[in-house]
Amino acid sequence: MSAASAPDALEITTTAGVVQARQQVRVLAQQCRLSLVDQTKLITAASELARNTLIHGGGGTMSGAVVEERGRRGVRLAFTDHGPGIVDIDLALTDGWTSGSGMGLGLSGSKRLVDDFVLDTAPGEGTTVTITKWGR
Repeated sequence: MSAASAPDALEITTTAGVVQARQQVRVLAQQCRLSLVDQTKLITAASELARNTLIHGGGGTMSGAVVEERGRRGVRLAFTDHGPGIVDIDLALTDGWTSGSGMGLGLSGSKRLVDDFVLDTAPGEGTTVTITKWGR
């Protein structure tokens, strides 16, 4: 994997951090020349994951880059927190399940909006969600 642009990790510790994450993702999506539909999908997924990082993970970071692999170009984002982790991954990825007061579409909805979705978590150790949206 080669990164065409790799900004520093963005702190997500307030709702302002969630807004900044969305703005940074929009810039990366435009740099990658994703279609408007794919930009919207990526920004929506990133917004949900940034909110999860803040609300369920107690804050964390987002890092992102335009990447190139096997002749294709996309945007890869990683959301990391040091919160409680996810005990039951299958349950957490079920539509409608929520650990709080949300609609239960954050993780499952984000997964549907992107091309690659990797969830790395362990109880008591935090969570990292890495997503990639490839250009068409």
